[in-house]
Amino acid sequence: MLKKLFGRKEVDPTVTLKAPLTGKLVPLEQVPDPVFSQKMMGDGIAIEPSNGEVVSPLSGEVIQVFPTKHAIGIKAPNGLEVLIHVGLETVSMNGEGFESHVQEGAKVKAGDILLTVDFDKVKEKAKSSITPIILTNSDQIDSMNVIAPETVEKGITDVVIVTVKGS
Repeated sequence: MLKKLFGRKEVDPTVTLKAPLTGKLVPLEQVPDPVFSQKMMGDGIAIEPSNGEVVSPLSGEVIQVFPTKHAIGIKAPNGLEVLIHVGLETVSMNGEGFESHVQEGAKVKAGDILLTVDFDKVKEKAKSSITPIILTNSDQIDSMNVIAPETVEKGITDVVIVTVKGS
C-alpha cells in the first residue's frame, strides 16, 4: 500500500539477457581461464564472437567502463549486475583495438551499442577473443537458466533468464 501511495514502481525480479555479441555460445566451464571457468567472479556464459560490435544485453545503467575499455559493467533496475569482459588477457592491450560508445552513468537499453572491438587485433595480441558475460552479484541471484542456442545474434537472441532475490 505504501508503494502505491508514494508512486513507487514494482521492479520485475526476472530479467532476460540478450546476446551482447554475435557468435558461438561457449559454456563458462569451457573458457580457457580459471577465473572465469571456475566461476570465481560469478556464473554466466561466454561467446566466441564473429564480429566486432558489443551491445547491451539488458536495459540498465552503465556502472563501470574499465580504463582499458576491455570490460563494461551494467546494473539492471532489479539490482542484477552484469560484466561483459571482452576477450581473455585483453587488459594488457591498454585499450588498443577497443572503442567505447558509453560512459559510466549512461542509461542503456538492450541492444544499444557499448563497444566496437577489432577482434583481429585481439586475436593477435591477447590470449583469446572469447568473451565471458558474468553475473557478478551471484549472492543476489535466485535462479539462472541458460536458454541460448549454439549460435547467437547480438541484441536479438535471448541467452539467459535471471531472477534476483527479493526485488
